[in-house]
Amino acid sequence: MREIVLDTETTGLDPLAGHRVVEVGCIELFNTVATGKTFHAYFNPQMIMPVGAQDIHGLTDEFLADKPLFADRVDEFLEFVGDAQLVIHNAQFDIGFLNAELERAGKAVLTNAYVDTVSMARRKMPGQRVSLDALCERFGIDNSSRTKHGALLDSELLAEVYLELSGGRQRDLGLAPEVAATGLLVAVDVVVRPARPHVASAAELAAHAEFLQKLKEPLWLKAEAA
Repeated sequence: MREIVLDTETTGLDPLAGHRVVEVGCIELFNTVATGKTFHAYFNPQMIMPVGAQDIHGLTDEFLADKPLFADRVDEFLEFVGDAQLVIHNAQFDIGFLNAELERAGKAVLTNAYVDTVSMARRKMPGQRVSLDALCERFGIDNSSRTKHGALLDSELLAEVYLELSGGRQRDLGLAPEVAATGLLVAVDVVVRPARPHVASAAELAAHAEFLQKLKEPLWLKAEAA
């Protein structure tokens, strides 16, 4: 199953108030394993960055001044996402902002199925903190490089959190290595040993019987006596 882990950074909290998307980061998963394919872009929001938002993600007016508009890369973004299921932490926030940008660009809004990992975590861990940092801490995921919010980094961390919420790392076992060789989470080869092609010979059986005679108080005899 193809999924896209997605995160955005914005100039504020409400797209209806004119706030804009300034960064999008996407990670492609196949059967919950990262394939190594990503989409990442910064955008000029055509507005002054509020101090509160800059404190969260660190993106300044100077840094974003020469970046493209969302409309300039919208087709590339839509092609990458395709019809994949989206995996988003607090999905309504990001989808609301992306749909507002799509409407500005004259494109249809997103209709993809999606998983909200905030809701997923609350169902599995009622009463617990479910921020991305809290979930990284709970699952032992290294988020030490997350000094500021960043769409691509947060998507990478969320991909690992999503794997844990979906059942843990044991789900990697047996997945085709070529699917995940370049991803964040690499499938583990399962070695299947062939059955012995022949029965023991008479000499082997005799040697085995002789060895058993040398054992003192074998456990299986104790079990039978009990």
